[in-house]
Amino acid sequence: MVVKRVLLSALLVLFALVVQVSVLGRLELPGATPDLLLLVVVALGLVFGPTGGCLTGFAAGLLADLAPPSDHAIGRYALVLCLMGYAAGLLRAEPGRQRSVLAPLLVVAGAAVVSTLLYAGVGALVGDTAARHVGLPSLAGTALLYDLLLAPFVVPAVMLLARRVDPEAAGGEVSGPGLGTVARYRTTREASSVPTGRKFRVKS
Repeated sequence: MVVKRVLLSALLVLFALVVQVSVLGRLELPGATPDLLLLVVVALGLVFGPTGGCLTGFAAGLLADLAPPSDHAIGRYALVLCLMGYAAGLLRAEPGRQRSVLAPLLVVAGAAVVSTLLYAGVGALVGDTAARHVGLPSLAGTALLYDLLLAPFVVPAVMLLARRVDPEAAGGEVSGPGLGTVARYRTTREASSVPTGRKFRVKS
């Protein structure tokens, strides 16, 4: 099962990174950039737990730090995603416990704001002051908006894939109003089978 987890995580992270760099990073939206990597890391953390979320976040962030056109210190985004994956893993539902499908959205909302502030804070420590020119409230607000718009299409699908690849990782049943086409996740006991980073755009 560990091999399946690693393969699935690697494929999802690579796909998210390609889309992040080649599509989302070129949209020239005001404020922050939609963070597909963050959504994938959070979704995997909610299924695989804190250890899986932490390792996936670190690997995803390190790839983002190294991928062109990265212009920030190596390890900066790896630290942010590592912490976000770990935190999401801590919020994984306990086996046999029902939870609303709105819960992942709340986790995404918190991760979007915290990751933006943390990324800017780490940047300030290494001399990157780009966030000051845009304004942290604006960055956090746009990050929250963009990530919540993407979340219903990304997070349930990633979680469903993770649960099917590794049924033992299913933390609990999710029920409630559907997000996209995914309305319910089954628990292990009930199922028979089951641009990189935050880019700050400075206006001239």
